[in-house]
Amino acid sequence: MFVLRTIQSFLKDKEYRELLFTTSLVIAGGTIVYHYLEGWSWVDAVYFSVVTLTTVGFGDFAPQTDAGKLFTIFYIILGIGIILSFIHTLYEHYRDMRK
Repeated sequence: MFVLRTIQSFLKDKEYRELLFTTSLVIAGGTIVYHYLEGWSWVDAVYFSVVTLTTVGFGDFAPQTDAGKLFTIFYIILGIGIILSFIHTLYEHYRDMRK
């Protein structure tokens, strides 16, 4: 029940919603580009987008085209700050709710 209350309170705050929207937009944008540039399935493209921006980098997928590689460079530089901000904000919100 605590997790549901935390999520509800997170979504009620305008700044948090905007950060969630921005994060979703970045992941969706990367997914669309990888789907079309690399020819990956939608699941593989979203998986690669999340793994890349969270800096996990399993290495099971990698762009094969020059355009995909160049996009990945841009995508990491643009998206990593947004994703890490989102993760940090979630952690801070969860921590504050527990107090």
